[in-house]
Amino acid sequence: MTDSTTPEVSIVAVTAGTSESSTTTRLASDILTAAQTRAAQVGMRARIHLIDLKPLAQDIATALGTGFHTDSLRAAQDALGAADAAVLATPVYKASYSGLFKSFLDVADDDIVTATPVVLAATAGTPRHGLVPDTDMRALLSYMRAVIAPTTVFAATEDWANPAALSSRVRRAAAELVALVAAGIRPALIEAAGKDYTRTFNGSSRTAPGAAEEVDFSTDLMRLATGGRAAAPISAQRTRPHGDAPARGARHP
Repeated sequence: MTDSTTPEVSIVAVTAGTSESSTTTRLASDILTAAQTRAAQVGMRARIHLIDLKPLAQDIATALGTGFHTDSLRAAQDALGAADAAVLATPVYKASYSGLFKSFLDVADDDIVTATPVVLAATAGTPRHGLVPDTDMRALLSYMRAVIAPTTVFAATEDWANPAALSSRVRRAAAELVALVAAGIRPALIEAAGKDYTRTFNGSSRTAPGAAEEVDFSTDLMRLATGGRAAAPISAQRTRPHGDAPARGARHP
């Protein structure tokens, strides 16, 4: 039972599933629902939101090539950046996460999931890919400074025939995610180390209150000094409302 005094948190799932009946999207939704249920059990109200990357594929490609972010893509990035916790799910192709999944993170702010509790999930046609969440995905999200739940969730085609075992893992991962949120991990880390985190200009993700207050990072000089671009002229801003530069810095392959 929740009331108006119940703490409210936001949990977002990002799915890179591309088929009409995507098992990746199904798995992400299952974890999201389990997290909402667990949150209610511990006295929190969880607002859940599923971000489907399939309709954003062209927008993501445009952002990769031009640096221009559509309103739809920016809205998805804003939702993830503002979330108290996240579920990140991808299909596995050629022993790694999908290009769509990686490209979405490539064009996002560098600090979009900094200190954010996340559950990593993946699906594949064979159990041979079972370590991908704990190898490729964990390495990528560790680089992005996310706080990764101990339990990852992988589902091969055959796992859907044994829903009891898969559901148990889903519930465990969801419980860990909610425990990290309830412990206040994200705000504690941001408060403790926020001034040392790399800042993102015009980004959607949150930074520590008062971090680097003494420096005006919005000037063209500071943008250029940190590898960004000078602000677009007013005339250009009318046609490119977001004016974002392409993602800075090399990424893990």
